[in-house]
Amino acid sequence: MGVGRWVPCRVMEPPTPPPAPEPAAGATSGPRPHVVWDWNGTLLADQQLVVDALNHVLDHHRIERLDLATYRAWYTRPVQVFYERVFGRPIPADEWQELDDLYHEGYRAALANVPLADDAHVALDTVEAAGATQSLLSMYPHEHLVPLVDRFGLTERFTLVDGLQGAGGGMKAPEMAAHLDQLVTLHGTPLDHVVVVGDALDDAAAAAHVGATCVLYDGGSHPREELEASGLPVASTLTEALQAAGLR
Repeated sequence: MGVGRWVPCRVMEPPTPPPAPEPAAGATSGPRPHVVWDWNGTLLADQQLVVDALNHVLDHHRIERLDLATYRAWYTRPVQVFYERVFGRPIPADEWQELDDLYHEGYRAALANVPLADDAHVALDTVEAAGATQSLLSMYPHEHLVPLVDRFGLTERFTLVDGLQGAGGGMKAPEMAAHLDQLVTLHGTPLDHVVVVGDALDDAAAAAHVGATCVLYDGGSHPREELEASGLPVASTLTEALQAAGLR
């Protein structure tokens, strides 16, 4: 709006500004929140496939299979430490790479039949309706993650999609830091408005590493009581996780 000129012979009343538009339902004022979604065990409902892929490795080595409950009770990161629990012995680096390759061979063989979480689309819609932005960070290899996300028609929902670029089995914290660095550089995302939603305690550790809020989703790697012991909010659905983060 231009600035009015003062007219000397009479007093001009300032124009009445137009009323401010009403915010959209669920929208927030100030910097927009940003949700960093986990993929495996969160947006993607692949927990049983993860167990089946591990059992593919165990069959190859003639080790007793795990059921889902045992998997969740024993799971930890780094994943190599988890495998050492299962194998009952240390695993050297060269053997670990072989096991990781074998796991992903079994995983990818059955991946075509794995669905998204029941309310994944509703949750993504909720973020958009709240005026927030969202990105995806996974420990699944980047070269396989990108076409998979695209296959589900989700690529355009995210400001950034990142998968693992290096060797597998490590912690998520360094990947989270790199992901947020990109978000700040590319989109100016305010770090103090970031919420991480994931199914693993490693997601919580990664969020803490960068000073982000975290809500844990009870749909993946850990028993619920283990998630609750972290002291963080724990949700049974993705939409419930968003509600816990203040997005409705």
